[in-house]
Amino acid sequence: MAAWWALVCLLAVSVGALPSPIQLVYPEQGRNGLERIVSGWEANNGDIPYQLSLRIVTREGSVISCGGTIIHSEWGLTAAHCTANRVTIVIRAGGVSLLRPTLFFETTEYYNHPLYIETLPFVQPNDIGLIKFNRIIEYTPYIQPIRLQSSVDMNKNYDGLRLSASGWGRIWTNGPSPTVLNWVYLRGVSNQFCWQRFGGSSTVVDSTICASGYNVTSQSTCQGDSGGPLVVEDVDGSLSQVGVSSFVSSSGCHTDFPAGFIRPGHYHAWITQVTGIDLDWDPNSEPTTTAAPEGDGDGEGDGDLETTTTTAPEGDGDGDGDGEGDGDGDGEGDGDLEPTTTTAPEGDGDGDGDGDGDGEGDGEGDGEGDGDGDGDGDGEGDGEGDSEGDSDVDSEGDGDGDTEEDGEEAIKYFY
Repeated sequence: MAAWWALVCLLAVSVGALPSPIQLVYPEQGRNGLERIVSGWEANNGDIPYQLSLRIVTREGSVISCGGTIIHSEWGLTAAHCTANRVTIVIRAGGVSLLRPTLFFETTEYYNHPLYIETLPFVQPNDIGLIKFNRIIEYTPYIQPIRLQSSVDMNKNYDGLRLSASGWGRIWTNGPSPTVLNWVYLRGVSNQFCWQRFGGSSTVVDSTICASGYNVTSQSTCQGDSGGPLVVEDVDGSLSQVGVSSFVSSSGCHTDFPAGFIRPGHYHAWITQVTGIDLDWDPNSEPTTTAAPEGDGDGEGDGDLETTTTTAPEGDGDGDGDGEGDGDGDGEGDGDLEPTTTTAPEGDGDGDGDGDGDGEGDGEGDGEGDGDGDGDGDGEGDGEGDSEGDSDVDSEGDGDGDTEEDGEEAIKYFY
């Protein structure tokens, strides 16, 4: 099959010719106005908590729909062609139904990559943008951030790996736009294969990642999915976003052409410059473990500390006692003891320590008894601690995106 087709980017505008052997279009400009994940499945609440639905108003008053992702409690990620020359962005987050989002708010602040030229009406590299929320969103089981591809892996070859994409785009050519989030498996393909498939398009560059159907050729992103995520289970078993949905073939989203995405790993320096937040990470770094600190009897150690208050018993006599852990010891003391505050370390592991300390009644601690008393003794204690870290919308903006340049392929955006 000759590679003189049209590639469709995810925009809803007419697409001009690129200075390359191929023309590109956004998914929104795919043949027959495709607007959704094709040959996928409906998601359940909590399955894809990082997904955003964007409804964006243009300066002319038209409305388009795109996807996006939560990358921080104050920031979202999408495709630059979704936000280019836009006036306002209505955001839905939490849950899979556009009719019942957990969050629904509006923002006007966005930042497109400086190498993306907003005035150009055709697909181009650097199709990536940031959205500044006008609030700090609270994470819930239905609202969570997605980790971005690391800069270490920015040029990784995902050929043959199983990836997944999601969005509210149309399910088929001229099909309906769903109100429930859909997702689909895709198979990564090499950039060389993608570049050749689209006839040597200058849009397929190092910062591009392409994916085709996983086990059905019609599986793809499509119109309405622009800006949405391409995700992989990474080396540590956690999910990473390795792509931002950008373009498809203008021959149709359900055809056997790869879909194009932007690799966020290439843009960490820019993301940090704009947001002031370093979202990069190193997949090759060794996991760190924290051992329980060695104490000196006073329960002090490095790390997070828990403070507990204990009251010593009354007694009349002096006594010494030795014990282990919470140890057992009998003692006599004079007078009334004041409540004492002890600090216990949190951590994984056992900590041994010698020291003087006030104990607790009936053998808890060293040198305790009925009365006031100080006890000297050696004690061992185990400290354990766990470290914890942390709407019905119709897609608008259909356009005739099939443009040809002497029979060359066209790429279109997907919104």
